[in-house]
Amino acid sequence: MDLVRHLECFVAVAEESHFGRAAARLGMAQPPLSQRIRRLEQELGVRLFERTSRRVRITEAGRLLLAEARELLARSDSFLAAARRVRDGETGLLRAALPPDLSGETVAALLSDFGRRHRGLELELHELSTAQQLARLAARELDVGIVNHPCDVSGLELGPVLRRELGVLLPRGAGAAGLDEVPLAALSGYDLILFPRTAAPALYDDLLTACARGGYTPAAVRHGQGASFVRGLVLSAGAVALCPRDAQPLPAGSGDPDLVWRPLTGAPLAWRHSAAWPRGRGDAAVRAFAEAATHALRTTAGAVPDTPTRPLHLRPASEYWL
Repeated sequence: MDLVRHLECFVAVAEESHFGRAAARLGMAQPPLSQRIRRLEQELGVRLFERTSRRVRITEAGRLLLAEARELLARSDSFLAAARRVRDGETGLLRAALPPDLSGETVAALLSDFGRRHRGLELELHELSTAQQLARLAARELDVGIVNHPCDVSGLELGPVLRRELGVLLPRGAGAAGLDEVPLAALSGYDLILFPRTAAPALYDDLLTACARGGYTPAAVRHGQGASFVRGLVLSAGAVALCPRDAQPLPAGSGDPDLVWRPLTGAPLAWRHSAAWPRGRGDAAVRAFAEAATHALRTTAGAVPDTPTRPLHLRPASEYWL
């Protein structure tokens, strides 16, 4: 027996005191309504209504059960509403991660946009490298992340891939600092500062390969990610750093008196990002996070689509190689 539907019929007849009006209110014919009431009475073992040719009158047993029926229906509605919120990702916990290279402005824009979309959702946010995110996604310890390509996307679904052009951060006194655009070959003689290779091995290798193709083979590669640390290396170690304009480690204010950022001639280097989540786990909350991240990267970091815009679905890893 469909108890909820039978209770809806019971409450409607009790409130209308008329089978015809109750049937119209419920959007059903009168005979099936009468059958449901009789079956409910049989299941409960009590008579709910006194019927005459002119009217329907609720019995004392019916009056005693009416409040309980209304409460059960209210609980049923609440349960179904909660189930819809869970289905649509509007409640519970979302475990998400961002890479260390995103600016504070981008992170703030992402969180603000996502918060507007899902106010009832608890967001557990981590700062993790691509390698760390991939490991946690595979272990189902992370629901969604923003990864750098190229990387192994086996078993993952991806959002749109966005491209952030890389420029070079170098001492203001360097000869190349006077150029509007810097050829890679002009960086010869400088060490290169990169993120640790373990953070994103494929991207690390591809950046060095692209530098070599452009005529720049650094004598040494130094590793650093923190803004102050990278700035110190550039100033004192005869090194340059590759980074997007929005991620340059400059102090707050109008600029840095000691460092300059310049675009690279021909834009040969870029970071490529996309949201990633385990295949088949892309609920509404995951997709909302992916959309918020895409919007934040485009509006605050100057990221542009790396491929034509497509729906969020699994794409072959070969599309992301430099």
